[in-house]
Amino acid sequence: MSVVDDPLAGEAILGGEPRRSRSRALGRTLAGALLPLGTLVVLVALWQLATRIFGWEPFLVPSPVDVGDALVEQRGYLPRQFLATFVETLEGYGLSILVGIPLAVAIAYSRLLERCLYPILLAVNAIPKIAIAPILVLWMGFGQGPKVVMVFLVCFFPIVLATATGLKATPSELIELTRSLSASQLQTFVKVRFPAAMPHIFVGLKVAIALAVIGAVIGEFVGASEGLGYVIINSGQNANTSLAFASMVLLGVMSIGLFYALVGLERLLVPWAGEEQR
Repeated sequence: MSVVDDPLAGEAILGGEPRRSRSRALGRTLAGALLPLGTLVVLVALWQLATRIFGWEPFLVPSPVDVGDALVEQRGYLPRQFLATFVETLEGYGLSILVGIPLAVAIAYSRLLERCLYPILLAVNAIPKIAIAPILVLWMGFGQGPKVVMVFLVCFFPIVLATATGLKATPSELIELTRSLSASQLQTFVKVRFPAAMPHIFVGLKVAIALAVIGAVIGEFVGASEGLGYVIINSGQNANTSLAFASMVLLGVMSIGLFYALVGLERLLVPWAGEEQR
C-alpha cells in the first residue's frame, strides 16, 4: 500500500515536521541553558585552582569556597542589601523608560526638536557619572533619591537613542500604505511605526538594564547606608574581600536575571524579532 493510500502514514508524515521543529527548539533551549552553565563551572574551577596554585591569601583573592562561605554566613544580611539595590535599579530604570520613550517619539517626529536636543543629550551622556554622584548626594542627601537618579542618567540615553532610531527606521512602503488607506498620524504610529520600532526599542532596553545595576552601585559607592555597593565599600575598608566578592556575585545574578527577564518579555511582545534573527 502506498503512502497516499494509507491515511495513517500520511498523518505520520504531516505530524513529523512539527515534532522535529519542537525537538530542535527544545535542543536550542537546552543548549542555551547548559552552555553558559558549563562555562561558569569551568571558570569557577579555574578560579579555585588558581588560588591553590599561587597560594593567594583570602584577603587578597578569596577562593570560590571562601565566597560561598561568606554568602552562607551573611544569609540574613545580604538579601536585605540585594533588595535595596534591586529596588533602586528598578525605580531608576522605570523612570528612564517613562521619560525616555516619549522624548524619543517627540524627537522622531520633530526634526527641529532633534537638532535642539541631541547635542545636549550627547553632552550629558559624555559626563562621567561618577563625577555627578557626589553632587547628587549634596543635593538630595544619603537616601534613595541619588541612586535612582544615577540609574536614570545611565539608562536614559540608550533608550532614547534606540527608540528614536527604531521609529525613523520604519519601512517607507508601510508608511505609504497607511497614507493610501487615509490613516491618521495616531493610527499610523499605533498600528505601524511603534510596532515596527519594537525590536530597536528592546535593544536599547537590554543595553540599559545592564547599565542600570552599574548606576545603582555607583550611587551607593559615593554615599549610602545600604545596598550591595555599600557592602563592597565597607568590605574593602575592612579587608573582608570574601564578602565583597559575594556582593559582586549577587550583583551578577541580579544583572543576569533582569536581562533575561527582559529577553522573555521581548519574545512575548515581539515574537517576530526572534524569527527574523534565525
